[in-house]
Parts: sequence; structure tokens; C-alpha cells
Amino acid sequence: MCFKTLQKNKDCSLLLLRLVIGAIFLAHGHMKWSNFDGTLTVMNILAIAEPLGGVAMIVGLLTRWAGLGLVVIMLGAIQMKFSGGGLVSFATGGKWEFDLLILAACVMVMTMGPGKYALDVWAKWDKA
Repeated sequence: MCFKTLQKNKDCSLLLLRLVIGAIFLAHGHMKWSNFDGTLTVMNILAIAEPLGGVAMIVGLLTRWAGLGLVVIMLGAIQMKFSGGGLVSFATGGKWEFDLLILAACVMVMTMGPGKYALDVWAKWDKA
């Protein structure tokens, strides 16, 4: 298969990437809702930010800004695992690779844009 043919499907690939990123953040944000108590803590902020970022990715609304916010979240997650502040520290086998992959995917969407199948393009906030 020729890579030029695959290049024509860039917008479909970006849509798929956005849908997967969005689903992951929706699921992880939903898990945090069970502990939501309304106080201003990092976990409560994440319980709001992760689902909002996930929905923004799925529909393609303010996608680059949502990607930036999700990058910050993932940098924090990786930092927690390196410092031992998470469930598993880096010294004991970290398990930060998934976080790094999600971080890279968010950076990809930030730099490439949402693709033409997004509300950003419809609203003329970002070009396809």
C-alpha cells in the first residue's frame, strides 16, 4: 500500500485518535467522580477536568486547548509516578508508559489540529 494513499485518510485517523483519547479521559474522570466531595483538591479538579477534556476531544471543540490541558494532566501523572506520589513509584516499576503514550497522543492532536471532522472546523475556530 502506498503511503500517499494513507495520507488522504489523515482526517479519519485524527478523528479516531481524538475518540480514543476522549474515551480514556471520560472513563478515568468518571472513576474519580465516586470520591468527589466538592472541596478544592487535585482529585476533585481532575474529576471535572478529565471528562471535560474527554468530551472536547470527542466532539472536536477547542481541541488544541483541550489537548494542552490534557498534556498538563499527563505530565502531572507521570511526575507522580516518578516521585513515588502515585500508587507505584518509578523505583518499584513505575508503569508510566501508558501515561507517556497518552501524553504523546495529546501532543499529536495539539500540533496536528482536530482534523476536518470536528466542531472547531464547523465553527471556523480551526481549519482542517
